[in-house]
Amino acid sequence: VEINCATLRGDQAMSMLFGHAKGAFTGAVKDRPGLLKSADGGVLFLDEIGELGLDEQAMLLRAIEDKRFLPVGSDAEVGSDFQLIAGTNRDLGRRVRDGKFREDLLARIDLWSFELPGLAARPEDIGPNLEYELSRYAARENARVTFSREARQAFLRFATSPDATWAGNFRDFSAAVERMATLAPGGRIDGAVVEAEVDRLRRAWSRGQDGGETELGIIEEVLGPQALGSLDRFDQVQLAEVLRVCRRSRSLSEAGRILFAASRRQRSSINDADRIRKYLAKHGLRWADLGGSGSE
Repeated sequence: VEINCATLRGDQAMSMLFGHAKGAFTGAVKDRPGLLKSADGGVLFLDEIGELGLDEQAMLLRAIEDKRFLPVGSDAEVGSDFQLIAGTNRDLGRRVRDGKFREDLLARIDLWSFELPGLAARPEDIGPNLEYELSRYAARENARVTFSREARQAFLRFATSPDATWAGNFRDFSAAVERMATLAPGGRIDGAVVEAEVDRLRRAWSRGQDGGETELGIIEEVLGPQALGSLDRFDQVQLAEVLRVCRRSRSLSEAGRILFAASRRQRSSINDADRIRKYLAKHGLRWADLGGSGSE
């Protein structure tokens, strides 16, 4: 039996883990055993255990130690003898110091610890998992998708390089493969699709390293707070992304190569710098106004 604790909040967490009696709260139309009871005689895997609330942690500690607990709204305890495996990407020692995780629960569950390195530290796993994710997509969508030889080499070259931080580990990787498979023309992932996805990943990871700069924040900084009222949400998102890319680029041309990576291959005449210059001018901006790292 497994559950991601990050999805549990408030009464739902108590009910999901420990069960409830009929009538315990609005919507409790019948008894519910809960996951701990369902795991009786087996294994309970609590993923992201660091996200559990302190009340749930206290009840879980007693259930682990005494093999008994009280369902929500019930006067009678129930028993369950289960083995517990817990997973987390949090530093639970720090959570204890911050008052967000019980020290006694950590001491009880920390019998054996296994640290699994992130995907970025396991480049040898990327190739096999690339094929696995493609096969999963094919089975789910009933569609055969393949890489061209050059595109596969290009993606693996990036995916196994120090530039690939894989901040979200396999969730990041799986989503990247699914996006490429979805966008592949005729079921064939080519170099253009790979390049666009690599650019997207670089931007996403760069935003995370910079503290998650928001659309509203960067627009307010460049245009002032009064500008937000005149922009639709669509325009805010588009403008914020252009501003972010321009700030991290050494020139208008470099920013253009990133922003127009897909469409530029379909044009015989390419002047990406002029396209960005006109877009900025529409908002009353010049390259020099952006405070970026490079010159026009």
